[in-house]
Amino acid sequence: MWMTRLGRRALPALKPSSSVPAFHPLRPCWKPGQGSGPPGSGLTSVQLRGQQTLGSASLPLTRHAVRFVRAQHEDRLVEVEWEDGGQSLYPFTWLRDNCQCPLCTLESAQARKLLMADLDVNTGLDVVEVTNDNKVSIMWPDQHTSVFDAEWLKKRCFSSAARRAFQEELFLNERYYWDSTLRIPTADFQEILHDDKAALAWLLALRRVGVVYLKGAPAQPGQVAKLAERIGYLRLTFYGHTWQVQDKPMANNVAYTSGKCSFHTDYPALHFTPGVQFLHCINQAAVGGESTLVDGFHMAAKLKREDPEAFRTLTTLGIDFTDTGTDYCDFMLQAKQRIIDVDAEGQPLRVNYNNATRDSVLDLPVHQVQPFYRALRAFVDLMDRPENVVSYRMEPGDIVTFDNWRLLHGRAGFLSDPQKLRHLEGAYLDWDEVMSRLRILRGSVQHDE
Repeated sequence: MWMTRLGRRALPALKPSSSVPAFHPLRPCWKPGQGSGPPGSGLTSVQLRGQQTLGSASLPLTRHAVRFVRAQHEDRLVEVEWEDGGQSLYPFTWLRDNCQCPLCTLESAQARKLLMADLDVNTGLDVVEVTNDNKVSIMWPDQHTSVFDAEWLKKRCFSSAARRAFQEELFLNERYYWDSTLRIPTADFQEILHDDKAALAWLLALRRVGVVYLKGAPAQPGQVAKLAERIGYLRLTFYGHTWQVQDKPMANNVAYTSGKCSFHTDYPALHFTPGVQFLHCINQAAVGGESTLVDGFHMAAKLKREDPEAFRTLTTLGIDFTDTGTDYCDFMLQAKQRIIDVDAEGQPLRVNYNNATRDSVLDLPVHQVQPFYRALRAFVDLMDRPENVVSYRMEPGDIVTFDNWRLLHGRAGFLSDPQKLRHLEGAYLDWDEVMSRLRILRGSVQHDE
């Protein structure tokens, strides 16, 4: 069997990738709209060819013991040698700033009480030693004492490898890039609502792959709100807490028509665009209305390789987006976005593109206008290649959950029939709250295991 279940067990974590993420082709699992649906319940995992299976909830539980400590007074560093032979260096100032005693830290909130104005940023130390219970104890020149747990220190080691590992644990920045061969991971809606392991597997796959398909929701409004409550709360926008995607007269959004929607991310007219989107099919059109997805991060990486100048243009020029109308309330939005936001290493962080709300205002010097259009067309043509596109047809009760910062989605035009009106209910969440719930679930699942 190519596939195994994720919903009931934790699986190995992703290995760190190189600075340019590799494209990992994904083996098939059930694809929405094909056959009778996924076998059984629980999130179907996605297995890489020659790699491990997606969806690790577990983290190593190795215990670290301190062999000895000493102060390097000239460099103002505490050196810790571990029983496994490793070594860590900790600056005096950082250690004093992060004293865990009740005077310096509010334990109930895990928040710092020590004020920056009270921190001696040039502090020395008097004594550093290992306690009988294998903690690191420091006495400072003012006779204040700080005691640090070995595991706490080890996790915060300043080596490049340790920092990368901890950042990956916190943010799960490694992604699986995909193309048209993707078979979207699936899960059971009711299991997600009631089972922590299933919910954790869902959020892990949502983060790593960017999309998870849920089956078995009631075909009636209100289900995306229930799903959001499993995480935290909905993101309110000018279209409401939730919004109804239907063919509407005098539509205030092109999604509220029966025409084709080209690949786009939602809401680039907001400076802080929603991170995650839910779409629930309540009723499908008799003809048309198929959905499409493309991995925007993968397309950005491809563009960087195939057309570096276009990539440079789309990652540097600020483009205006606008949205005006009345819905939850009246609105007149204006934002400036780079089509592809990247981090300091040039890796994609967010794609901001919606052709419908791209403004006629183009705040560029005239000599940059044509290069911008050429670059944008190159990016769009890349996304439209059939080998990069996943297509599926939603049926009543299906919910697609996806990363709105990464994936671009589209829709085929459909026949608008008043007797069988296509109806999707949508909602947004922010990645901050999604990642918060993921970390909480990961901790509770590990504790139970």
